[in-house]
Amino acid sequence: MEMIAPLRDAASWILICTGSFVILTGAIGMLRMPDVFTRMHAASLIDSLGAALLILGLMLQAPGVLVALKLAFVLALLFFLGPVVTHALAQAALGQLDPMLDEDRRAREPPSALPGRPADEGRPRA
Repeated sequence: MEMIAPLRDAASWILICTGSFVILTGAIGMLRMPDVFTRMHAASLIDSLGAALLILGLMLQAPGVLVALKLAFVLALLFFLGPVVTHALAQAALGQLDPMLDEDRRAREPPSALPGRPADEGRPRA
């Protein structure tokens, strides 16, 4: 029984740190998204994976079965309510915004061609 505790602690900390990294990286990356719909998509993915890893890590650290079951219930709520909330927000945003779907973003110039930036900045080097 004494040998299991360090393994459980290590697994718990790996899950918690990985979940924190996913949430932090996703939040920083979400700032680069161009519009509300892609940001909502990214936020729903961050919420699902990052929260699941964090809660699983916390479940390993739970002092009793009742606390672990409560955390599992919270995880189930996140998985079932997250897509519903994202869909509701997307429907509200679609009703409030001008139609954005008729704009073809693929025809736009790359960010490196914007005025004030050198032409080779932002392009991957071969």
